[in-house]
Amino acid sequence: MSQVLIAPSMLAADFGNLQRDVEMINNSEADWFHIDVMDGHFVPNISYGMPVIEAMKKHATKPLDVHLMIEKPERYIEEFANVGADIITVHHESTVHLHRTLTQIEDAGCKAGVVLNLTTPVSVLEDILPKCFMVLIMSINPGFGGQKFEEITYQKVRKLRAMIDEQGLDTLIEIDGGVTNNNAQKLKEAGANVLVAGSYIFRAENPTNTIANLRQSLV
Repeated sequence: MSQVLIAPSMLAADFGNLQRDVEMINNSEADWFHIDVMDGHFVPNISYGMPVIEAMKKHATKPLDVHLMIEKPERYIEEFANVGADIITVHHESTVHLHRTLTQIEDAGCKAGVVLNLTTPVSVLEDILPKCFMVLIMSINPGFGGQKFEEITYQKVRKLRAMIDEQGLDTLIEIDGGVTNNNAQKLKEAGANVLVAGSYIFRAENPTNTIANLRQSLV
């Protein structure tokens, strides 16, 4: 994939004007909707669940990239698929039988991915990479938006890109946390394919222009 995809994080959207923000993404240069689901156990925050995602799906014209920051995600895969998830990513740290969970996601008709916390080494994915449509590398500690990007991310992306290329795979690398137009190009050069941005986009005076500027920074 030559063009890096942009996936605005709906966690930072205005939930009093959710349809407006969904339509803004539809009409912007963004590629996906990134949807963070938090359970208050795996991470110290609670976000939203199936009804909100189903509401987004009714208006979204771009794929829903659903990131499950929850314990034992295998309990809810079918439900998230049924309300409109196109891609489902689960944390390596959250499920005991990762291969089985990824198979469950595929069987539900979605593309399957794995997420790594900030300090989880990419080496844990060596044997599961062929099963992954995408690997999401957290560039912050998960659970809250608006955090500062951690520099260790670049090294992890380079290592993961080398692993993917060595195995001859097309697995995408997604980055989530603290992404702006100041680090987007460097992430692309390290090997990233998908960039998630939340507060940077939705707290901007003009989110549509901010997405366009982020796209321009990747040229």
